[in-house]
Amino acid sequence: MATLHVRNVPDDLYRSLQACAEAEHRSLSAEVLDMLESEVAARDRVARTMETLERLRVRRESLPPVPAGYAADLIREGRGEIEPR
Repeated sequence: MATLHVRNVPDDLYRSLQACAEAEHRSLSAEVLDMLESEVAARDRVARTMETLERLRVRRESLPPVPAGYAADLIREGRGEIEPR
């Protein structure tokens, strides 16, 4: 396993990290590692979400346009207000 050394941590940040670690009943190292893992996982989720949204955008743009009134007609058909197409 790799070792990470962090230098020049501001005193306020260090105290905040210590307080978080104490609140979670963990060592400072365990708390910082948990925070790093959570942040990296969140960034990975965001990246995957952005990729999915881009694929959906490309797919949507490749589809023909929806005729005007089409959605409203489907709702009216479902209510039995108009005959199905």
